[in-house]
Amino acid sequence: MPNTHVISDSGQIAAGLRHPDLKQALYDEGAVIMDQTLLTLHGEQHRKRRLLEFRVFRKDFFHWYERTVFPQTLLQSMAPDIAAGRSELIDLGYRVTMNLTADFAGIDRPDKSTEETTRLLRLVSTFSEGATLVHSTRPKDEVRTEVRQAITDFGPQFLDHSISRRRALLDRLDAGEIKEEELPRDVLTVILQMGDPQEFTPEVLSREIAFYLQAGAHSTANSTIHAFHDIYSWAEEKQSRWDRLRGDPIFFQRAVHESLRLHPASPVAWRRTTCPMHLDGAGDLDEGEMVEFRLAESNRNKSIYGDDADLFNPHRSIPVPHLPFGHTFGTGVHTCLGRDLDGGVVPREGTDPQTHQYGTITLFLRDLFSRGARQNHDDPPRMATYTARPNWGHYPIIFDEGRQWRA
Repeated sequence: MPNTHVISDSGQIAAGLRHPDLKQALYDEGAVIMDQTLLTLHGEQHRKRRLLEFRVFRKDFFHWYERTVFPQTLLQSMAPDIAAGRSELIDLGYRVTMNLTADFAGIDRPDKSTEETTRLLRLVSTFSEGATLVHSTRPKDEVRTEVRQAITDFGPQFLDHSISRRRALLDRLDAGEIKEEELPRDVLTVILQMGDPQEFTPEVLSREIAFYLQAGAHSTANSTIHAFHDIYSWAEEKQSRWDRLRGDPIFFQRAVHESLRLHPASPVAWRRTTCPMHLDGAGDLDEGEMVEFRLAESNRNKSIYGDDADLFNPHRSIPVPHLPFGHTFGTGVHTCLGRDLDGGVVPREGTDPQTHQYGTITLFLRDLFSRGARQNHDDPPRMATYTARPNWGHYPIIFDEGRQWRA
């Protein structure tokens, strides 16, 4: 990229990602799925969209979801794999996180069947390829064609029914037949109830809901697999480590945060200047210049995270005000809305383990390990080849009864 300014200093990244004159630019290549979605809007348009959709994520939402909805979703998604005694973790991770994301995006899965899950997963995987097109190693026009077809299929297969059911519920609300709290708690319901129809054309609505599906499923699934690998590899070195992980769920969450630090879903954030400006770390910039914030590099800064910053170490001491997962969830107006859903709340001293919000990645992994999940030594994991991002492409696991423990 010409005229690209690189920033890797943690403080300068934090300030830059909060700067109102820098516009999201990483997803320009993936406009086929990302155009006019929350993540690519800027300024007042973004503020209004975020305020609208943030209504879903009320203060109690994540804690409520974690305690009441997620356990059932997790068990339904994992049941065939548990019965088989083995799984492919990438496929399983996408199924679990896709169902999680569909819950708060507002996509119904009335059949709850394997075939239905497979159809939605195929669409979401295609949406994800489109969103991360800038890092794809495949012919980009070929990916765009697949994404357009997936968007076309998304309506009749899933979105249209979900819209119809929610509009019927909203009609019943207007007629006084049901109460507000009986409506689904999801983004689609909020948009249909309070969104501007001129803003949310059928095309924009399709892309917005598809964005939520792929953003949640893609990033959460990859983060889960990285965390499984990091925790498993680290704990296998000493039985005492497994004992600590098993007996201390808050420490387990700390291990998940350490993995999130090492493997941010996006290793960089790109922004484009919307006017001439000065930016610490880049100097004076003209309108239209690009800035690359190197999140992954910043997350391994030895002056913050220690001389072993490149290594997985859940015992790491991290100075205030830095977060245990670094810049993985972003900063500023584009901070990931699902940060607390995925990663949970950062515990404070004296946090009660019984009432703490751990996040779905921690809950998912604790459930896996409690069922004896381990690597399949006859079929070792392999990295993905379809993307330049350092994601796993094949990760078989075995549910070993001899390793089971109570979560």
